[in-house]
Amino acid sequence: MVISQSCGLTSVSSGLALLLGEKENSVRQRIREWYYAKEDKRGAGRCEIEVSSSFVPLLQWVLSWWPAHEKRLALAMDATSLGQVLVVLVISVVYRGCAIPIAWRVLPAIEKGSWKGVWLDLFAPFQGVIPKDWVVIVMADRGLYANWLWQAIQKCRWHPFLRINRRFFFRPKDGSEFRALNLAFQQPGCTWSGAGTCFKTRPIEATLLVRWEEGYEEPWLIITDLSTEQASPCWYGLRTWIECGFKHIKSTGWQWQYTRMVDPQRATRFWLALAVATLWVLSIGGQADANLPASSLDALPETHIARRHPPRKSFSRLLSCFHRGRIVILTALIAQRHLPLGRFIPEPWPS
Repeated sequence: MVISQSCGLTSVSSGLALLLGEKENSVRQRIREWYYAKEDKRGAGRCEIEVSSSFVPLLQWVLSWWPAHEKRLALAMDATSLGQVLVVLVISVVYRGCAIPIAWRVLPAIEKGSWKGVWLDLFAPFQGVIPKDWVVIVMADRGLYANWLWQAIQKCRWHPFLRINRRFFFRPKDGSEFRALNLAFQQPGCTWSGAGTCFKTRPIEATLLVRWEEGYEEPWLIITDLSTEQASPCWYGLRTWIECGFKHIKSTGWQWQYTRMVDPQRATRFWLALAVATLWVLSIGGQADANLPASSLDALPETHIARRHPPRKSFSRLLSCFHRGRIVILTALIAQRHLPLGRFIPEPWPS
């Protein structure tokens, strides 16, 4: 996938056939059968990939390359669609502007019904996997909040960090009445946090974090079970990285949007290859990104042209860790060096 810059079956099989010195059609068939159901495979003794059994090992793989002193992890959950054909529910580790899928399920896009059971199945394997002394937050956008989701995240000993709509009600811990959030926060420029009771029906005890910056149409209203001293509403900015992860799966990375696959079960198995490839590339790209030399702008004289004409917009990084990782791997292959194995070096959380 790295060499062909694509997850397409034809591209990958043709590249592998050249590397292995084998017939392209033979390699193509082997790869195709890898994500087939057991009954669709040729020959005797064939087995079927049970994708859910890989979810915990994927997370443990990430943790094994995580710094021992860094005991914080940010996860995000969201859905991405492939036209009107498929929709994928995903839980990802967000990392340096990117995302690594660790649990997912592909469903027909036109299938009616609740996603509750699917999300619960995705969270279930992770109960007790990460030590208690870690701080693990799970972020979700508006529309995904539900009491059962709050409880499922807590069963994993993780902390919900869920954005809610302004139509809900909140009663501060020392207050006597519920207040409508759309009336309590009406204009940009406000930041607030406090413990209390959220929702009139099916209430929960939670911490409400509010941040509304100038230039934005609506505030971030986030509920969590962390205290106001432990959490910051700025952390929610990490959630957008899962959207960058979807772009890397599709148009700016593995080109999955061109797939002609319509079987959700096959697509679910296929995503295991996408997840492993993404994990490897980001471990290398993130390590290279962390070791880039610091900007020398501050060391330049006041009269230097770079100071007189600064760039109009400042970017946190010029090249994503995903693309940097692919470049490092391709360069190693061209230079005939050993293929690299990376490490995860997380950035400080926003504050």
